[in-house]
Amino acid sequence: MDKEQALEWHSVAKIGDMREDEPKPVRIGDRLIALYRIDGKIYATDDVCSHEFAMLSEGFIEGEEIECPLHQARFHIPTGQVRAAPATEDIPTFSVRVEGENIMVGVPTK
Repeated sequence: MDKEQALEWHSVAKIGDMREDEPKPVRIGDRLIALYRIDGKIYATDDVCSHEFAMLSEGFIEGEEIECPLHQARFHIPTGQVRAAPATEDIPTFSVRVEGENIMVGVPTK
């Protein structure tokens, strides 16, 4: 199946809502998602750290990494890969597209 067909797209924010290197929390149903604007490109990951329940959107961006505000675990924003302990599990990332001023996030269909 085509990856694009397996996604359900949701409008979650406007481009004007995003600040460079400042995470923004959004919600799609029960799913908490963090949006990031890095060098003009928008990314989306789970907003919850894989180590303990902490909101990554409250963390600090350095380059392409987000640092968890609770225990300083770091994740690569474009891929979700763990870059620093204490986290050992990657975080999910989501497809993003911009339609006009709308930021759209694709979440897998059930």
